[in-house]
Amino acid sequence: MTLRAASVLLTLACVASACTPVLDWREVRPEGAGLLALFPCKPAGHGRRIVLAGTSAEMTIYACGAGGATYAVAFADLGQAQLVERGLVALAESAARNIGATPSAQDVPASVPGMTPNPRAQRLSLVGRLADGQPVQEQVVVFSRGTRVYQATVVGAHLGGEAIDMFFGALRLQG
Repeated sequence: MTLRAASVLLTLACVASACTPVLDWREVRPEGAGLLALFPCKPAGHGRRIVLAGTSAEMTIYACGAGGATYAVAFADLGQAQLVERGLVALAESAARNIGATPSAQDVPASVPGMTPNPRAQRLSLVGRLADGQPVQEQVVVFSRGTRVYQATVVGAHLGGEAIDMFFGALRLQG
């Protein structure tokens, strides 16, 4: 075997062993969300009654963990258009409060195909700490369609850009 052939085989072996998928991407259409999402793991869904923007609403969340991060999409129908802006603000503030963070100067308007334009729809970059004191990073997108508000989140100790961009970039509101 030549050195070149051995090098090619070694490279192929390294690539093959590195191809074990840490992120196993799959399309998910959460029931009742009117949303198409791409998760890097199989999410579990559950709902609970919460108070958001001063009204009681059923919040449903789909979440899973992969590659050292948690990926989640939550949504609730507020039932009244005048509550949507307050609902988006409350979702963003809650995400920041959960890790003791404040939104950064890098926050940008959200852009999710099919969303209702709203000045409070935004993508947040947060840095904070978990309840046990461990440092954490969080990327959050809050947006709406009609009277339904959404929050997509990625949380982890160290967040890589490609997976986050794929997760957020695949979000689509439908019919």
